[in-house]
Amino acid sequence: MADIDYFFATLSPFSYLAGMRLEEVAAKHGASIAYKPVDILALFGRTGGVPPKDRHPSRIEYRAQELQRQARKTGLPFNLKPAHWPTNAAPSSYAIIAAIRDGSGDVGALCHSILRACWAEDTDIAQDEVIRDCLDRAGFDPDLANSGLLVGAETYASNLEEAVDRGVFGAPFYITSDGQRFWGQDRLDDLDAHLSEMKG
Repeated sequence: MADIDYFFATLSPFSYLAGMRLEEVAAKHGASIAYKPVDILALFGRTGGVPPKDRHPSRIEYRAQELQRQARKTGLPFNLKPAHWPTNAAPSSYAIIAAIRDGSGDVGALCHSILRACWAEDTDIAQDEVIRDCLDRAGFDPDLANSGLLVGAETYASNLEEAVDRGVFGAPFYITSDGQRFWGQDRLDDLDAHLSEMKG
């Protein structure tokens, strides 16, 4: 079992704004990460959430303000209204699942590269050439974009079921091996502190 189970969505702006901080926290504590891409819109539907476009205007306006505040805080480039969002998240998620099974590159870097492609580079992460470029930049064979699609689909579906069963309702979402849950990139400091307590 991994020290941190990381549920995220390749369409999630808050997953993007986490940057590589999860990987930094994990490295600090010698903790392992299990990357679990999920279908965020299906997760919302299963756990009482509402897709962003269907939310009350006050929630939509607040989300826009908060995303820009968080982006300034992280210093990451960020486009509040990317040209290709929402798009089909399955192809990028399947590629991440294939990369996890392959194990030859940096999965954390791959996840961030795909998220950055959507939220900072204005490219469509459903397109094969975008996914292949992200795989290559993270040290993987670009052909993983077209491999293990059945396994990818099965794992993507099982990740959703696991997320629902374990109390996940948004992204990014972190669960430690002792069952503590942390929702949002702004809870990474709390995750860091908890891992320190576990070691103590």
